Amino acid sequence: MQPNHMPDAPAPVPADAPPKQPLDREALRDVIDLSLWVGQMLIQHGADAQRVEETVHRLGTALGCDWMDILVSPNVIAVTASSGEEFRSKIRRVVRAGVNVAHGVRANGLSRSVAQGEMDRHQLRTYLPQIGHTARAHNRRLWVATPAVACAAFSRISGGDWVTFVVTLVAAGIAMVVRQELDKRRFNALLVITATAFVATVFSAGAMRLGWGSTPEAALLSSVLLLVPGVQLINAAQDVLNGHLLMGVARGFSGVLMSLAIALGILLALWLLAVRIP
Repeated sequence: MQPNHMPDAPAPVPADAPPKQPLDREALRDVIDLSLWVGQMLIQHGADAQRVEETVHRLGTALGCDWMDILVSPNVIAVTASSGEEFRSKIRRVVRAGVNVAHGVRANGLSRSVAQGEMDRHQLRTYLPQIGHTARAHNRRLWVATPAVACAAFSRISGGDWVTFVVTLVAAGIAMVVRQELDKRRFNALLVITATAFVATVFSAGAMRLGWGSTPEAALLSSVLLLVPGVQLINAAQDVLNGHLLMGVARGFSGVLMSLAIALGILLALWLLAVRIP
């Protein structure tokens, strides 16, 4: 469990540190907008609630606020910031949730750069859009091949033979292509998961009907592993343990719905092909 680093009261200021200059209303508005932007980005890319609170608090106080109160929920993030006699409250909606560790790391790194005095709020506003529009560092073929090889390797770990390995590799690779195309067209996330599981199962169950490999069940189970909501379920448990019950329950329920969507896709494919698992 990640320790709670959010202080209950402002940390003591070193005696030799220069006093903070109070922010005017417009500067405070800009700081709270930037902080909300970073917090929204972290939630959308799969950061746990504790990480979001710590990053937003660190960023806002580094940019000149005396204190920040943050409320993280599944759909919105709310912040109240104070500086001198001024204070402002604002919320920002979380539009779409997913998992992108690279974007989360970049956003967290920017907050640390600000805290260390390497970047001001004007530079931060320039860099933040670059995170959201950063192109993938690898080409599409690699993004398809990596989970496909991982699923195929798991089929071998599960006792599958080399024919099963190849079947799983092809099924997971085609399923990943389908998932990318549906994501690109902004289909509902649960529908995407169901369709991806259906495609992967059609190919692996088809191999089962044709009698390819001595352990076709391993291909059937391994080809859908790329859809398992591991990050969501881990973050759900971590949020609950850290006291963020709303976020934890919402993420846990989301993980359950994703698991049910996987099961639905598998069942539809098995029903269509009239395949029964022994």
